[in-house]
Amino acid sequence: MAYRFLQLVLVFALAPFTAHAADVELRSGDIVLLRHASAPGVGDPPGFKLDDCATQRNLSDAGRAEARRFGEEMKRRGVRIGAVLTSQWCRTRDTAKLAFPGIAARDEPSFNSWFGQVPVESEGELKKARDVLRRWSGPGVLVVVSHQINIHAITGVPTASAEAVVVRKDAKGELAVAGTIQAP
Repeated sequence: MAYRFLQLVLVFALAPFTAHAADVELRSGDIVLLRHASAPGVGDPPGFKLDDCATQRNLSDAGRAEARRFGEEMKRRGVRIGAVLTSQWCRTRDTAKLAFPGIAARDEPSFNSWFGQVPVESEGELKKARDVLRRWSGPGVLVVVSHQINIHAITGVPTASAEAVVVRKDAKGELAVAGTIQAP
């Protein structure tokens, strides 16, 4: 068990970084992995409940503004949003609502935060999350609002609040990083 934990830590820490276009042009079939906007703190308070936002870390005023600006940037770029998925945490749901008003976001538990999970559990969730992403083909762009630990595990790219990593399928159908979208 300790060996598997060390293995997972090394995968996250030593994930290969490739050159990314900071201003990638989005196209139908792409996937935008968006880290939720600013929510002060780290992790969640002990005893938090997914069905009670008052027990979780939530977006700050600055975070709400970041989420709105991210949505405005997507609109400015003329991006057609095909679907929006979120983790079940309030800060991801709120980021999606503020960034994409009028688009119904759907909870996808495989993108729930893995922070503090036993590595074997997060490995299973990582596989489920990648399967969800591989099934996406459009039309439009899929936006997934999730958490830093999840996005880093999927892509090898660390993100700050309200930053995104764009992935698309390569010629073999595997997920590949196409670029990043900096926080607005």
